[in-house]
Amino acid sequence: MVKITPFEVEQWMDRYETTPGVINIAETCCASISIDDLISLDTAESACSPLQLSKKLTYGDILGSEILRQRVASLLNRDLNHHSPGLEPLNAENVIITQGAIAANFLAFYTLVGPGDHVISVYPTYQQLYSVPESLGAEVSLWKLKAENGYVPDVDELEGLVKANTKLLVLNNPNNPTGATIPTPTLQSILDFCSSRNITILSDEVYSPLFHSLPASPSSSTTSIAPPSILSLSPSGTEKTCVTLSTGSTSKALALAGLRLGWIVSRSPSLLRAIASARDYTAISVSQLDDQVASYALSPSVLPALLERNLDLARTNLALLTEFVEGKYSKVCSWVRPTAGTTALVQFRNLSKGGVLVDDASFVLDVLDKTHVLFMPGSPCFGLGTDFKGLAELMFLEASQGTHLGSVPKHGNLIPGGCYRLTSYLV
Repeated sequence: MVKITPFEVEQWMDRYETTPGVINIAETCCASISIDDLISLDTAESACSPLQLSKKLTYGDILGSEILRQRVASLLNRDLNHHSPGLEPLNAENVIITQGAIAANFLAFYTLVGPGDHVISVYPTYQQLYSVPESLGAEVSLWKLKAENGYVPDVDELEGLVKANTKLLVLNNPNNPTGATIPTPTLQSILDFCSSRNITILSDEVYSPLFHSLPASPSSSTTSIAPPSILSLSPSGTEKTCVTLSTGSTSKALALAGLRLGWIVSRSPSLLRAIASARDYTAISVSQLDDQVASYALSPSVLPALLERNLDLARTNLALLTEFVEGKYSKVCSWVRPTAGTTALVQFRNLSKGGVLVDDASFVLDVLDKTHVLFMPGSPCFGLGTDFKGLAELMFLEASQGTHLGSVPKHGNLIPGGCYRLTSYLV
């Protein structure tokens, strides 16, 4: 029997997110939208429903429709000319559609690693990214991200982690749970390191392109220094190559978690063939309805407004959370302010006990019991029960109808409402 480590963050969510009256600031997606909302964002002259109601519901295109795969490719091509003008743009042939990014990641691991292989994964991150390769028999080394480095990986540490049998390096950019961004120069250094050692890179980019708080580019006050997809970079040196994969979905940055639709993208035809072969055992195709709605969301007349809506929400709510963490409660709370994604890792101290770190699991449950505010404890959910003690993951991309921390909690008013109730707990 395969040994599968319990998926702690998912089990915590399953146990507590349905608590009556809960204000859930642990959910990691942008505030979800409806099909009607999508249509309202469409800038085309005659916006229409994304669903073709007369279309017969066959299995459809096995790897995903041509139009959806091309639009996923275009999403990842967004910074190609700026970073690697010599690379060919990605196209539909580079994309496989899956049931969410969780299925995309699983298929990548299932195809790439097994007993005798070694995998390096950034840490903390979504537990799937290191527990699944371990369950498949691979040895996994954790590349620990440090708060003092802004949770950006230190490439110099790779030399001490790599082994002769290292097969795969796993990135998560932007990072869950820290909200940190791996900058382009660091990505380039990682790519060069792996290229010289024939190590494949899997980059989970499910929160991209939700880069909401990066500084402006030195060359343009209106353009941020957001990194590209790993697939838009190439190793330094004309003769060098590196196999890379990117996974993503409609769930996080696109606010459409209910579609259950994701993707794997790579420039390696042989790897894509192997993944497609493995996929035959887990899925015939994705729902045609999901495919149609995702294609519509990624269309040129909808995607810009959808992303702008989510970025505006991120900036508004992050400002509220910053006021909470860095303002009145700065003696209790500390963090590395997130620059992307939907999550933040906040450290809490118990001032009544001399400022020691809280027992994060007990703290989260006590807050839930007394205030009905839910967030995730860092140590059990992201630190294997030993690391990231005193930290908690908070999410700030749900709908926010209030404009300040004193807003009385209302239905859907999660960030002001959550901070309002948490304030009553901390005072």
